Amino acid sequence: MAQLNSSGIRPVEYNVLVLPDVAEETTSGGVFLPDDVKEKNQFARMDGVIVAASPMAFTFDDWPENRLSRKPQIGDRVMFSRYAGDEIDGADGQKYRIMKDRSVMAVVEQKNDGR
Repeated sequence: MAQLNSSGIRPVEYNVLVLPDVAEETTSGGVFLPDDVKEKNQFARMDGVIVAASPMAFTFDDWPENRLSRKPQIGDRVMFSRYAGDEIDGADGQKYRIMKDRSVMAVVEQKNDGR
C-alpha cells in the first residue's frame, strides 16, 4: 500500500489527520459553481480519508471492548462535522484537517456490489 501521509504532519495525543474530499467545481452538466456554493457543498457533509493517526487515537477508556477491531484506521473513509478540527496546509500542498479522534462521526463502509 502506498504511503498515505505525504503531508509532513504527524498527529500527537488523541488527534487524527484527515484529507477531506474536494468540493466539485462544476455540476454534472458542466456549469461552474460559484465559490459560495462550492463552500456550502464542501461543508454540507464532510467526508475524507484518515491519512495519519496518533498511537493514542481511538484508545479512550469507554470504547466498547467487543468493537476493538472496528476502530477507524489509517486509510478509512470517514465522516466528520463541518467545523471539526483545524484546516492545515501540508508540505505536499494539500489542505488537511487535524482533529480529535472523537470528531470522527462514522466510517463510510464501501459497498461491494460486484460492479
